[in-house]
Amino acid sequence: MNSTETAARKVALVVGANGVIGRNLIDYLVMLPDWDIIGVSRRGGMSSDRVRYVAADLLDPADSSDKLSRLTEVTHIFYAAYQDRPTWAELVAPNLAMLVNVVEAIEPVAAGLQHISLMQGFKVYGAHLGPFKTPARETDANHMPPEFNIDQQNFLEQRQHGKAWTWSALRPSVVCGFALGNPMNLAMVIAVYASMSKELGLPLRFPGKPGAYHSLLEMTDAGLLAKATVWAATDERCANQAFNITNGDLFRWNELWPKIAAYFQLETAPPLPMSLEVIMADKEALWDAMVQKYGLENNTYKDVSSWRFGDFVFSWDYDFFADGTKARRFGFHEFIDTETMFLDIFDDLRRRKVIP
Repeated sequence: MNSTETAARKVALVVGANGVIGRNLIDYLVMLPDWDIIGVSRRGGMSSDRVRYVAADLLDPADSSDKLSRLTEVTHIFYAAYQDRPTWAELVAPNLAMLVNVVEAIEPVAAGLQHISLMQGFKVYGAHLGPFKTPARETDANHMPPEFNIDQQNFLEQRQHGKAWTWSALRPSVVCGFALGNPMNLAMVIAVYASMSKELGLPLRFPGKPGAYHSLLEMTDAGLLAKATVWAATDERCANQAFNITNGDLFRWNELWPKIAAYFQLETAPPLPMSLEVIMADKEALWDAMVQKYGLENNTYKDVSSWRFGDFVFSWDYDFFADGTKARRFGFHEFIDTETMFLDIFDDLRRRKVIP
């Protein structure tokens, strides 16, 4: 490798490497010839030629500094870590602290740092609180705190003053893709719920609020988001900007749900509001039996369960979408059909023997 190639090489630090977003981002970066990748998570991972993993407790400033301060070669930080907590207020301290610990460990030692990419979401717009202005736009006013997404962006904006590096913030809708042991994985929720319904000889019932079946929604494919994330981190026009990133189409569950049922060769029945977290709490034995019966990978019930998140998404009895034109105006034109996205993910889960 000559000196020009060395200088052009980029080193990505993917924080939250085992989540839906981080895992799919790494898969995309590996396909690009000019990137080396370092994945950071609490559990670490299996390193390969292009990807090495670092296990770090990002809530611990000392451990973060010890594990990350030797990574002097990092040029781009892709921050997609998340700590779940029972209440919105409790989310702020840990999620802000993790970002601060990463930046304070890397920025002083990485002389070639070019960009910090922050993964956000529609919580910036108050979408989790109730009916919000749609389509949401990047210029919309912030809402009453607490909100860790906003605190994280404020931290980066203030830290960036006078620095050579820039930041970007990506705002996807619900992100769908492959990952295990993730608290926010809607595609897995639907796939496991449908598989269990089929095993029990039941039709596929929409479990959310009555109004949610008819609301207007959009999703974000994890692979599409990965492309947008790298684009925003490497295109000079995107410096210090936030972007809504979604598939590009809108849907209602009342149209998509029967198509999902058909994929699993299930009939539908009228929606019946029920908490998946409650109703699926006793299904571990059923899952374990299905793993044995169908020769599935030996994933624990906990690893394939995101029931609380499913309840959250299926409770949106109001429109839930944002304006994605800013990204297109700045040069990102990728899109994906949401129905195709779901069916492709289900196919992938079957190939991996996660579901029958």
